[in-house]
Amino acid sequence: GGGRSTADAAVTDRIYVDLKGLSSPSTPSTDRIVIGLFGDDAPQPVSLLKQLTSPGGLPAKCKPLESRVLQKEQLEANKVYNGCKETEDDVGVNYDFSSVWRVDRDRRIDLGAVSGRFVARVSPSFEDAGSGLRHDGPGVVSVRRGDDGGFGFTIYPGKGGSAAARILDEDNVVVGRVLEGMDVVERLNELPVVQSAGVNYMALTGGATVKNAPSRACRYGGPMYCNELKPLKKVLISGAGAAQ
Repeated sequence: GGGRSTADAAVTDRIYVDLKGLSSPSTPSTDRIVIGLFGDDAPQPVSLLKQLTSPGGLPAKCKPLESRVLQKEQLEANKVYNGCKETEDDVGVNYDFSSVWRVDRDRRIDLGAVSGRFVARVSPSFEDAGSGLRHDGPGVVSVRRGDDGGFGFTIYPGKGGSAAARILDEDNVVVGRVLEGMDVVERLNELPVVQSAGVNYMALTGGATVKNAPSRACRYGGPMYCNELKPLKKVLISGAGAAQ
């Protein structure tokens, strides 16, 4: 089916994210993207994004402590868990110091891999309200449907009707569109990234192309911390909030 156009969807809320490291690591300047959220079309995901960009953050429990075979890994798991429990009740998850973790040029830009102190939190489940909205042009913003996408969000940099757009239509819920800062999105889209020869895109988190052991963040935070297509320079969200 055709679906509705994101250009016609009502913007109910506006949020901003400020990115650091895109211009040059030495300059203090930040680059701002303002996103209009479709609260009528995707009420539940939008409410979660508003909390993730609010001063109090999104309340989220710690992942249960896992049993590890190796004593060294068990000690590390205990440490991660105990560190998480210390702030579980009074600190909500937010995007401060979260990273732009994957750029698949013209196909997707994935932001909001939360900082180390939040990697052991249980990620939310984003619900689909069946709005019929699609990734129909550059700047559409979406979140992964269900609970395996972490806390992050995706900006679609490409054109409507592409194969990449169809994949996102299947996996993600459209939650908004970029209102200001498309020039910033275009620069993100051009970032050089880590690429192994002949990587299998669907086997991003393991397999023969991965040469080194995954980092602690990769083990505890999930696939967004050990991926191919990670920008070669670190671009972080230095701040986020409600935009006027």
